[in-house]
Amino acid sequence: MRPLLLTFLPFLFACSGAPAPTTVTDAAPEVKDSLIHPMEKHFKTLKQLTFGGDNAEAYWSFDGKRLVFQAHVPAWGDGCDQIFVMDPFNGTTKDGPPQRISTAGGRTTCSYFLPGDTTILFASTHEANASCPALPERRADGKYVWPIYAGFDIHVSDLEGKLLRKLTDTPGYDAEATVSPQGDLIVFTSMRDGDMELYTMKIDGSDVRRITSVPGYDGGAFFSPDGTKLLWRASRPQEGAELEEYRKLLSEGLVMPTSMELYIANVDGSDMRKITDLGQANWAPYWHPSGEKIIFASNHQSSRGFPFTLFMINADGTGLEQVSYGDTFDAFPVFSADGKYLVFSSNRNNGGTRETNLFLAEWVDNP
Repeated sequence: MRPLLLTFLPFLFACSGAPAPTTVTDAAPEVKDSLIHPMEKHFKTLKQLTFGGDNAEAYWSFDGKRLVFQAHVPAWGDGCDQIFVMDPFNGTTKDGPPQRISTAGGRTTCSYFLPGDTTILFASTHEANASCPALPERRADGKYVWPIYAGFDIHVSDLEGKLLRKLTDTPGYDAEATVSPQGDLIVFTSMRDGDMELYTMKIDGSDVRRITSVPGYDGGAFFSPDGTKLLWRASRPQEGAELEEYRKLLSEGLVMPTSMELYIANVDGSDMRKITDLGQANWAPYWHPSGEKIIFASNHQSSRGFPFTLFMINADGTGLEQVSYGDTFDAFPVFSADGKYLVFSSNRNNGGTRETNLFLAEWVDNP
């Protein structure tokens, strides 16, 4: 699940009071690519993959040749987010819409290739209603919320958009599924036990196991490169007014994602530990292929909740380093398995519009 309309959300933050981060801000060599900020020294080149609309959450196929992503591009005739596949190395959406995977209607999210790269899983509301579900109305208190659509279930499709099977079938939200690099397990977020918790299941949907059990939102989880650990974002509302507000919003099908930190645990949920304590919203984490570092999006340096920029941190929570720069939105960073490429979503180069596009960077580990 991603923040809807996050490119212009009205975050109203006070100072977080978090300790000042130790960021790396050494001057970078001059670059010729106009899409790259002069301080973005990890980007050798940067290619814009999509042009127009709202494009996000791009994930690599197992062979590293394709991306599956979600997009809402009105010019393609879609009323809300749908799932598409593209070859990021040959062409862009300037050449026309890519192959659409979600064909049954509803709102879709959180797609991921399954082993073999011939099938894709994603969450969809089409069984509850083939129309796009409504977005939450702007709140009188100005607080930003995400909708938790109860109609979301996780489905599997082939690359032509034919639905093959359904992996979840419980009342309430089931989404945010990703697949282990070993191809044996899926991790996902579900409301089946009354809170937003992480679960794992086998590739066929069997052997469902609950991983988290602390009040608060747990989501956006990914397996480590060796498949032994999980990384995710979580809110941890304190007992009292915070927890009461969280539970009230949840009863309305909403969560407020303005305070999140990153956590790591073993795949069975043991040895759970918090690895950031930066304040505000730290989210969209993804493992570096070495398994030793994590890249993520954060607004912890902003007093107004914006911009969001990319950061790297060691898996033990040390060595914070800023990766992307500028007064914009950069999020959903995902490394290719060989570490040569990073795909992410950004508002850069959108001509002052609210468009969010996908970008492909050639990655430099030791610039």
